[in-house]
Amino acid sequence: MHRYSLRARLLFLSATLLAVGLLTNGLFVINALDGYLMKQADSRLGITTQICARLPATALEPLQGQPLPSQWNQFSGLVVLYADDRGKTLDTLRSEKAPPGGGPDLPVLDTDAVVARQGEPFTVDSRDGSGRWRAVAVPHRVPNGLSDGYERPGNVIVAASLSQVDDTVNEIRSISATVGSVLVCLLTAVGWLAVRSGLRPLTRIEETATAIAHGDLSRRVPALAGPRTETGRLTASLNGMLVQIETAFRAREEAEARMRRFVADASHEMRTPLVGIKGYTDLYRMGALPTRENVDETMERIARESERLGRLVQDMLLLAKLDESNFRTRSAPRTPTPYPLDLAPMDLRTLAVDALHDIRAMAPTRSVRLTGPDAGKATSAPALADEARLRQVVSNLVGNALNHTPPDSGIRIGVGSLDGHAVLEIEDAGPGLTPDEQERVFERFYRSDNSRSRVAGGGSGLGLAIVHALVTAHGGRIELRSAPGEGCRFRVLLPRLRIEP
Repeated sequence: MHRYSLRARLLFLSATLLAVGLLTNGLFVINALDGYLMKQADSRLGITTQICARLPATALEPLQGQPLPSQWNQFSGLVVLYADDRGKTLDTLRSEKAPPGGGPDLPVLDTDAVVARQGEPFTVDSRDGSGRWRAVAVPHRVPNGLSDGYERPGNVIVAASLSQVDDTVNEIRSISATVGSVLVCLLTAVGWLAVRSGLRPLTRIEETATAIAHGDLSRRVPALAGPRTETGRLTASLNGMLVQIETAFRAREEAEARMRRFVADASHEMRTPLVGIKGYTDLYRMGALPTRENVDETMERIARESERLGRLVQDMLLLAKLDESNFRTRSAPRTPTPYPLDLAPMDLRTLAVDALHDIRAMAPTRSVRLTGPDAGKATSAPALADEARLRQVVSNLVGNALNHTPPDSGIRIGVGSLDGHAVLEIEDAGPGLTPDEQERVFERFYRSDNSRSRVAGGGSGLGLAIVHALVTAHGGRIELRSAPGEGCRFRVLLPRLRIEP
């Protein structure tokens, strides 16, 4: 059976159980009916036998050679035999001239055999074997007026044909077989439709799995049953699993695309300083630097390109360590991270004040002011953080504001507490960003259009990516609010440290 489909096995099992049930019910009903009819026949036969056993011999003389009276004719065939003590038949009375099957094939019933049967009905075959007869043998006890009260001429045997009983039972058996066969065929067809309808979700699941195997990860199993049924719960579980699979595949594709883009951008960024270094060294080898001044100037350019290449490699290494740390934290929270932070209580006002002095030192002509969040009053912003890494965050944000805004535009530094967070803001009055640029501004090696492009060998496009990674490593988040012509506001939000009084 395991070679056949589930639908075929269910249908076969249902049809088999139905056939067995109908057969068992038919046999029980037929046996019960046969017993009931036999009991009724025995009852009538017993009454007839008692009447015949009490009739005097003189009452039987008018019936010799004549059919029995109609009131005795309760059977399709009735035979009354009077025998002597040795079982020899003396007189025979019949309800029909030709009884069914030629009459009963009775054994020799002498007085001892009749007494042994105790008046219980028994079944014999007809003479030609075509039917059954039911018979009762009792002593012929007739009142005679003597001292003992009875005369005993012999025995009386009354036999009735069971043709009506057999015909009724055979008719019921035939009807049961016909109705049962029709029911089995009809209910098997209905069962096939029911099984097909019931297994339709499995068919849909099979079709969905086939489509997914061919690459269509967007396919889902349609809901063909209620959410509380087994099929409904299975459908919901499978769809949830498919969503996770599709999400995982999409995330992997996006990660592979980012990796390819990262490798291409990193190669491009690293190639620029390497080309410069190689060019200057080739000039030196070819003797194109005749004077000491030319050599010193070339060495200075090589040193700048080397520093730029070193910063790029250092930034890439930092991002790689932060990515590995975040991945291990998500997959195994108790596993030590490869890039642990040196966390300690601190106040973000210290970083804000230092950033204020740095901007004034690097760009004395710029307007810079220190406020609270949303230009309010500056307040304390206690947090548990790695001060060195947060200084790197602030330095990158300040450098971003200085390098990508006009020299006469102002900068605002905001610090304070807001909704349970320690907040640090850097806001500029530059050209701002479009919505598309805002979505990609934290991507690695991303640089927007000319209004925010590199100037004088500026950044590589990793600064804001490092800011985002470091803030996320602290359990915080960074928000950007910008619009074309309205500048940019970068807001760092860290969990506020509660200070016990």
